[in-house]
Amino acid sequence: MMAAGSTIMERNMLFKAAPDSLVNRGKWRSESRFARFGPLISMVWLVWVFGPVWSGGDPAFRGWLWPTLASVVVFLVFYARAFTCPRREMVWHVLAIAALGGVLTPFNPFAQCYLIYACSFAAYCGAPKLSLRIIVSLLALYSGEWFILHLPWIYLFNGLMIALMVGVIGVFQRVEGDRRAELRLSHDEVRRLAATAERERIGRDLHDLLGHTLSLVAVKSELAKRLLDRDPVAARREIAEVERVAREALSQVRNAVTGIRAAGLAAELASAKLLLESAGVVFDYRPPALALPEQVETTLALVLREAVTNIQRHAHATRAEVSVEHERDRAILRVHDNGRGGIGAHGNGLTGMRERIEALGGSLAIRSERGRGTELAIALPLREVEPAASPKAARGSAPAATLGHQLKHA
Repeated sequence: MMAAGSTIMERNMLFKAAPDSLVNRGKWRSESRFARFGPLISMVWLVWVFGPVWSGGDPAFRGWLWPTLASVVVFLVFYARAFTCPRREMVWHVLAIAALGGVLTPFNPFAQCYLIYACSFAAYCGAPKLSLRIIVSLLALYSGEWFILHLPWIYLFNGLMIALMVGVIGVFQRVEGDRRAELRLSHDEVRRLAATAERERIGRDLHDLLGHTLSLVAVKSELAKRLLDRDPVAARREIAEVERVAREALSQVRNAVTGIRAAGLAAELASAKLLLESAGVVFDYRPPALALPEQVETTLALVLREAVTNIQRHAHATRAEVSVEHERDRAILRVHDNGRGGIGAHGNGLTGMRERIEALGGSLAIRSERGRGTELAIALPLREVEPAASPKAARGSAPAATLGHQLKHA
């Protein structure tokens, strides 16, 4: 029983994907459902190994069928293992698939189809230079066998060109994937460092702001308590001073919170570049030539963040551009991409974006023709605009106002 159980476990482990396998680290982990079926879709080209069917009964292809069917069974095993094996074992599966093609070629010259599969997997063996060496070596060895068998060179030439092209493209795709992974790591590291620096700054500001003020309030309150019986006039003066200090502290805290909430446009542009280029989107931007009012800059930064997120998630673009310009008394932010376009006026976060812009007296224009990309033009007045308080905010401030009224008339 134990021996049988061990055998079953070994069979299950045969096709279990390793952490560094193509299935777990390759493009097939994409969010696209179509991309996840990449290994199955690639098997469509296996039909070419049955090329003798279309040869019209050529005597040169007699006895090809049964060796070909047997080779397909063996190939499927190596094919599945190539996607699930650890990266260090990939080269052995590449050699096995290439050897399978070499063994079948005397019976079926269309076995060069296996050589193409071997070159496609060779792109993921070791460093890019090693992968290219393996590809060239496989092509050279197979050409030698073809020469020994005196087979037509015109068919070999087609197979060699396809195999070389598939292998080289695979190497470049792998290098590009590694570069994107490094950009994503850099983006995450920049965000982590920025968040750490911001927390440290907030801690220092609050310590410097509230430490002295609260100490002063405590000292003056204690003094007023001592003077309450001996000198009521002086005690009231100290209490009034405590009230003044507390109000000044409240104003400073509000200013500090406003600064914490503010988002810098330059920092947001840099973050957008990291995010989009890590997703394979070429990003060009022109920062504002002049300083913007804090309220305008914060709003444009938040709008830019939403627009860039939409490009990264939904646009399927390869290029994006952002520019910030001054026209008369307005700041205009333009965001353009060459994606699929066709977005609605109220989708993908555009409703919240429009409300944020209109609250400052600005406007949002959208041009998004299907298949021709999307362009957003956000215009904001350069004057400081105080947005209307929401009913919720008004309700939240009512208790504070009542308390202030009571203190005033106490």
